[in-house]
Amino acid sequence: MAGLADVAVVGGGSAGCVLASRLSEDEQANVLLIEAGPDGTDVTDLPADVIDASEPTVAHDWGYVSEPDAAGRSVALPRARVMGGCSATNACFALRGAPVDYDGWARSGLAEWSFEEVLPFFCRLEADADFHEPWHGAHGPIPIRRHRPEELNRNQRAFIDAAVSLGMPYVEDHNRPGAVGVGPTPRNERGGVRMSTAVTYLAAARSRSNLTVRAGAAVDRLEVTRGRVCGVRLIGGELIAAGAVVLAAGAYASPAILARSGIGPADRLAAAGVDVIVDLPGVGENLIDHPLIAVDLPTRPGVSGPRFQAVATVRSSLAAADGPPDLHLFVAGPFDVATDVSPSGAIFAIVAGLVGPRSRGRLQLRSADPAELPRVDVGHLRHRDDVDRLVDAVLLARQISRIDPLAALVTGDELAPGPLIADRDRATLRHWVTSQVQSYHHPVGTCRLGKDPDHGAVVDPRGRVHGLEQLYVADASVMPTIPSAGTNLPTIMVAERIADWLCHG
Repeated sequence: MAGLADVAVVGGGSAGCVLASRLSEDEQANVLLIEAGPDGTDVTDLPADVIDASEPTVAHDWGYVSEPDAAGRSVALPRARVMGGCSATNACFALRGAPVDYDGWARSGLAEWSFEEVLPFFCRLEADADFHEPWHGAHGPIPIRRHRPEELNRNQRAFIDAAVSLGMPYVEDHNRPGAVGVGPTPRNERGGVRMSTAVTYLAAARSRSNLTVRAGAAVDRLEVTRGRVCGVRLIGGELIAAGAVVLAAGAYASPAILARSGIGPADRLAAAGVDVIVDLPGVGENLIDHPLIAVDLPTRPGVSGPRFQAVATVRSSLAAADGPPDLHLFVAGPFDVATDVSPSGAIFAIVAGLVGPRSRGRLQLRSADPAELPRVDVGHLRHRDDVDRLVDAVLLARQISRIDPLAALVTGDELAPGPLIADRDRATLRHWVTSQVQSYHHPVGTCRLGKDPDHGAVVDPRGRVHGLEQLYVADASVMPTIPSAGTNLPTIMVAERIADWLCHG
């Protein structure tokens, strides 16, 4: 046996760095942060693509791929294997979602997760440069700003102007409750540097003598004795003793670690060759992800500058009028490309994400071998309504692309879906959407919060795993439903919320 910690945090991603920082504020607590990927102890040590906030990177990836769908098609499911996790590689969208998202959690029996209850933790995590009380914080670790109009590239400015011309409200602050419309994206970047939880929360805590950071250490399973978690077993066999363990490995890895430890649905654990310690049917169930589709358009080459700095939040024809917006649209690019991709030598996309999906998937082990990634049935578009709502998104993207000033930047026929598929041909559009859907990279739900494990809850309302002592989950996997936003800020909020309970009861 090697090592000893009062609390071991498994996973140094969006949630894990927050937990390590907040828990180590207690000088009496010996905290260990375990991360499978590499660590750069200073921003100057980081790879260039991790520093660069202008676009996401998938160069530091676990390699998850979805199980084939009904048509035999699989999609890549990037998850970052690096300190900071996906907060170190994403597009820096700093969005919270709508208050009704969290009030829905409260209505399901999770009163301590209402928007009123979580708002202080959203405020606590941020230093918003543009807006302040009552909806924003000014002194948190994560700097957030919106790019001014003169900072946007021509396609982003034209996208906003065209959407407004179509009748869409202009939104200055997408994180203001009730905001629906188009405007600059709030982003966690400063000076072109991606402000991940590693270079914010963790950097501020590294000098503490009671915090130990171990990178390049992949976890096999948890050690359990008489119903109590007592440590973590690394791949390779090393055992690290711990008084408590907090899983923060994400919506794919956290349920996989639980399952390899004998915590999960008894029948599926037995099928994978794992001895059952706690029969917890919800582990790996309730997988929710935002599906993504793109309308590709030719444009003039030679554009530089920021990307992903403008976003529209809207409701599809199937969304409730008093519910959250269920669609995101944003401009990706422009990008210079070969002429066989775009005759003009450049391309941009109006990308659409369905942020209120009704489809559900599942994750389960292939075997007890930690080197073998689990089966991920991502469940995209399993519910018919999800297909129809993405068709609405495609039609809206097309409308915006045909209105000046954006139309003036489109230099030829639409590249995808393409001019052969007419707007009125919803059947063909449905087929195209189903054949082209990708992931927006926001998996949640596989260790969901709830009071009753017999009805799928994995952790109680404060993140404690049902049926075991001294084991917690505090990452995106605990979300019972998915927020109508990118999940990075909501994941940080979850970590802040559960860390506060761990620290103060």
